[in-house]
Amino acid sequence: MKILVTGAAGFIGYHLTEKLLEMNYSVIGIDNLNDYYDPRLKKARLNLLLSRENFVFHKCDLVDQSGLFQIFENDKPTHVIHLAAQAGVRYSIENPQAYVDSNLIGFLNILEACRKYPVNHLIYASSSSVYGGNKVAPFSTNHNVDHPVSLYAATKKANELMAHTYSHLFGIPTTGLRFFTVYGPYGRPDMAYYSFTRDIIEGKPIKVFNHGKMERDFTYIDDIVEGIVRLIDKVPEVNKDWDESKDDLSSSFAPYKIYNIGNNHPVPLMRFIQALESSIGIEAKKVYMDMQPGDVLKTFADVSDLERDIDFKPSTSIEDGIDKFVIWYRSYYKV
Repeated sequence: MKILVTGAAGFIGYHLTEKLLEMNYSVIGIDNLNDYYDPRLKKARLNLLLSRENFVFHKCDLVDQSGLFQIFENDKPTHVIHLAAQAGVRYSIENPQAYVDSNLIGFLNILEACRKYPVNHLIYASSSSVYGGNKVAPFSTNHNVDHPVSLYAATKKANELMAHTYSHLFGIPTTGLRFFTVYGPYGRPDMAYYSFTRDIIEGKPIKVFNHGKMERDFTYIDDIVEGIVRLIDKVPEVNKDWDESKDDLSSSFAPYKIYNIGNNHPVPLMRFIQALESSIGIEAKKVYMDMQPGDVLKTFADVSDLERDIDFKPSTSIEDGIDKFVIWYRSYYKV
């Protein structure tokens, strides 16, 4: 088994690749090492991976279809885990073209590569943001997701639709994973837990949006990785008798499936901040602000089908996860 991981130098991609290498899989990593956030962090992750056996890396932008096809031709992956994307809800308001290029054109090229060089299973990252303006919680993969509130969310919903089309037309088994607010060591500096930690340590005020009246289903990175790894061999199958009036909408007559991967436990924003303050040992200076465009009040994952299919449910508490992150942060930045 040879697993190709896109976004291998990214936050989730790095941790997943480390786990796969520990399990003695051969991994082909792809990343364009862009500067959406500090490239030094990406290079630090990548250097750790390059020191491992059974890891091959290609610097490649997924928009470059011929370059991507050449990697598939030469390395012949049996499985693909597609994590590369232009991330960030608010940045999608400022720079929409980046999301079209990476999340739509890039994903189309991945699908075309899996069509031309057939693989046993394509797993790809979707997002909890697809639930958009939904009010019913917990968010279920059986719910309608046609009301996105950011372009980022719209591109992730589009990825699910594109994957279904290729599953139906070309028999490519695809599994989409709706991740819920992933955090942990070597994380993304644009995420609140990361920037809050930096600002609290440096004595700078943190911006608390919607006056703290929000909740997030924070999911620790190790739980995300465990879910992905367990799903590698859970290949969707064709269900010729599938009926949308009575069957799960996250499955299909095509070899296609969608899962939520979240902690199934929304955390109030103020509890999250308290966990940071406790772990860092400093009280945050807070500036309370109104809601931002593209944001949502609450995320809450229903993971019942994940439990049913792979006997797994994320369970790391916000306090334990934040402690691990802060320990890493102090060590990495020597503070």
